[in-house]
Amino acid sequence: MRKARGKRQEARGKKVLRDACGRRIDYLRISVIDRCNLRCVYCTPEQGVDLLPRDRILAYEEMLAFSKVAVINGIDKIRLTGGEPLIRRDIIGFVERMAKIPGLKDLSMTTNAILLEELALPLYDAGLHRLNIGIDTLDPGKFKEITRGGDVNQAIKGIEKALEIGFSPVKINVVIMKGVSEDITPFVKFIKDYPIHVRFIEYMPVSNGLKSKFFVPISKVRDQLKNVEGVHKAPAPVGFGPAREYYKVGDSAGTIGFIPAMSEHFCEECSRLRLTADGKLRLCLFSDTEVDILGGLRPKVDDKKLTALLKEAVKLKPAEYSIVKRDGKGRTMSQIGG
Repeated sequence: MRKARGKRQEARGKKVLRDACGRRIDYLRISVIDRCNLRCVYCTPEQGVDLLPRDRILAYEEMLAFSKVAVINGIDKIRLTGGEPLIRRDIIGFVERMAKIPGLKDLSMTTNAILLEELALPLYDAGLHRLNIGIDTLDPGKFKEITRGGDVNQAIKGIEKALEIGFSPVKINVVIMKGVSEDITPFVKFIKDYPIHVRFIEYMPVSNGLKSKFFVPISKVRDQLKNVEGVHKAPAPVGFGPAREYYKVGDSAGTIGFIPAMSEHFCEECSRLRLTADGKLRLCLFSDTEVDILGGLRPKVDDKKLTALLKEAVKLKPAEYSIVKRDGKGRTMSQIGG
């Protein structure tokens, strides 16, 4: 379906980005900041990470300039991530400018929802109507432990505010971790109470190789649905995520889905690039190959150079990921962006 749509658009003269494997690349994730108000154990090492100096973080104007070039050349979906995007000053004004880019079909954001109760309304008014929220457990004690101090009740208040205002769909990302988020029972109740879409995601060892005390195969979680009364398959909510299947429980307003990121990878369908907060286009979550776009932004914006760098990055995108042990030398998830 994606390939057919891309070929039709090419036939109509619309620019389409294709990598060396023929995949259409139309999705850009932008990390607006490398800082976060939580310190999740799988995202940030216990000893912390070296934060970027302020002058090395892209200015909003630079992100906006690259986004416009990307959209002209075939990107039509952009997700704002972090770190935690809501902690960056004037994020509302940036969202408003991003939402007005001609040709951009979808603008969304990934957040931990801690600040969402306060910011949901101005975000919605600025033009952001779709959210992904990372919550790995609804248990207050486990949440506090896994985030090193976070309050899950504050995140839930943010979700409630977003739903009240009209955000749709609201998706919850649950990273499956041994001893933390293996039990789907609390989330089965959650989708009965709220019109949200919970996706269980296999833990991805970005910087610590295959050996991880957290990893649980998605089959172990998915099999629990067999014991849930009234479960049945459901259509996927609006969005562009890689979940393979969604389920409802009875007449629940929400759904549960599964993203087998490791055991059943979806590399052949990957359509995304990631822009890090310091101006590097990352081609694959598990590859340290990056294309530096700063030369097209500083000392002044050069659209032709940005276009060339974007196309170079697309050509270099690997056919599939390769897990390697980086011994802590590669970027952590907080430095890459969600």
